[in-house]
Amino acid sequence: MNALKPILAAFVLAISTSFYAQTADEIINNYFENTGGKENWEKLEGIEMKGVMKFQNMEIPFEQIMMKDGRQATTIELQGNRMIWEAYDGETSWTRNQMTMEAEKNDNEATENKKKQIKDWPSPFLNYKDKGYSIELVGNETVDGTDTFKLKVIKDPILVNGQSQPNISHYYFDTENFVPIIVEEDVQEGPMKGQKLKMSISDYQEVEGLYFPFSQSSEFQSIDFKEFKLNPEVEETLFAFPEGK
Repeated sequence: MNALKPILAAFVLAISTSFYAQTADEIINNYFENTGGKENWEKLEGIEMKGVMKFQNMEIPFEQIMMKDGRQATTIELQGNRMIWEAYDGETSWTRNQMTMEAEKNDNEATENKKKQIKDWPSPFLNYKDKGYSIELVGNETVDGTDTFKLKVIKDPILVNGQSQPNISHYYFDTENFVPIIVEEDVQEGPMKGQKLKMSISDYQEVEGLYFPFSQSSEFQSIDFKEFKLNPEVEETLFAFPEGK
């Protein structure tokens, strides 16, 4: 029996080494393979999403359109009124004042940060090196009973009160399905500055050959997606700032 111990030890070591020997690129490649194929993600021209946001005992139906060229718009229904809440036309970003509900252009800093954020579409992992991002495998962690690969994603720095700040996210990939199930980011400004924002991602479903998470939730809000539509036809006026209104 003692003669078997070195053999068993080597076998266990081989399994362990195989589990931990994944590289960041291998994990990312598996992710794209399991969610529809990298080539199909690269062909994507736009996404239209419909769902419900829940926070502070409120439920707000929304529609969001995001295009490959960066244009995006979010429409919400609030107290029976339907309105475009925020949008970006490729040059100007704007949102509605929460008190007056009037459309207001964002300042230069917010617009510059918006331009950097757009590089995440449709996934920060898609051709990430071309985007100037760097990704490293931090290690393996068990999160809520699930074995995960923890990836550190370093993106373009963002501006906070005129100062350049690191823009780092941590993604936790399910080791079985190779899809992100948690995203962690540091809050850079506001009353929660310095705290970590943890977003859980789940309920992956197929939409025209690609897989999207239909549920996102954090301590402060949750989003339930009801429908995804790929490559929607859109009107140019959807993204434009409503001059004179």
